[in-house]
Amino acid sequence: MTGATIVTGGGRPSVRLERQLVDPPSVVWRALTDREQLRAWFPCEVIVTGGKWKVGATISFPFPAEVMDITLTGEVLAVDEPRELAFRWGEEILRFELTESDGGTRLVLFNELPPAAAARNAAGWDACLDRLTGLIPAPDDWQSRFDRYSSAFEPTLGSQEGAPAEYKGG
Repeated sequence: MTGATIVTGGGRPSVRLERQLVDPPSVVWRALTDREQLRAWFPCEVIVTGGKWKVGATISFPFPAEVMDITLTGEVLAVDEPRELAFRWGEEILRFELTESDGGTRLVLFNELPPAAAARNAAGWDACLDRLTGLIPAPDDWQSRFDRYSSAFEPTLGSQEGAPAEYKGG
């Protein structure tokens, strides 16, 4: 499954994306927690204070200057290797759940966020998870994904915001 869905019913909504990966959970876990491997698919740097993923550790997320002049901060919220990793990413929460499935790993990403950011983030995480699985999204792919998710999410969540004002492209 590659399309994003919305999960509601709690506090803020969450975007939910799922991928089936060929590697076992231990290998996928390293792709989620190893700084060098994160560079291949995550949208910015991920710097965990002390270099160790443990609950309470602070994280900084500096974006490349050519993309956005912004650094988000966060905190590790849950670490259950190799099953669950959750952290605050700015004002949002990202949670990755890994389960053994069909000889590989079923990865589910939940992004708890403000309702107006759902289509934007779904489009972005969709492309990021494609990169994690080895697919290379087309440079203009974000806009078509955003348009599709906006149409799907607006009836439930209201108007959707596009790229952040700080975004320079890239």
